[in-house]
Amino acid sequence: MSTSAFYPAERGPAFSISKTSIDIDEIHQRVRLATRVFVAGVAADQWSAATNCDMDVRALVNHLVSGSLWAVELIQGKTIAEVGPRLDGDMLADNPLAAYDSALSAAQSAFSGPGADTFIHGWDIARATGQDSTLDPELVDIVYAVFKPQDAMLQASGVFAPPVDVPADSDTQTLLLAMLGRDNRP
Repeated sequence: MSTSAFYPAERGPAFSISKTSIDIDEIHQRVRLATRVFVAGVAADQWSAATNCDMDVRALVNHLVSGSLWAVELIQGKTIAEVGPRLDGDMLADNPLAAYDSALSAAQSAFSGPGADTFIHGWDIARATGQDSTLDPELVDIVYAVFKPQDAMLQASGVFAPPVDVPADSDTQTLLLAMLGRDNRP
């Protein structure tokens, strides 16, 4: 895939991605590891901290874990009925980081995809727990370039909060997060 497919015309060539092709497996691995830093950085007393996602940090990490485990099952050809309720409820037990590592590793093996949901929720975790929420700039550029042309469809889906108004000349992380209903400003 050429870089021209990955940057919006309104941002111009200065926004281009440095590679001439995108290795989706590599991006998924980088997203998984970038978010892992935030999960590993959650202190014992921060698991109940509120996030932007109408759930606490523990529930959000559980969402990432169960979502990854669901993806593995569905990719392997199982139906929702075959999976049943076994992936419902708390999938973290007493070691959320180990559960995250196991589930995301299984998903990495089962399929390749940019993992944008994991990436954005990593920011949510970092923000809720007072960690440095600066995301990997190259991954931000890639995710923004993929999501921006689909902005209207994403908003119509109702999955994301309404966009946050930010100056048009904001950095790309701020623009990405604002598009997805998150306020990157202090």
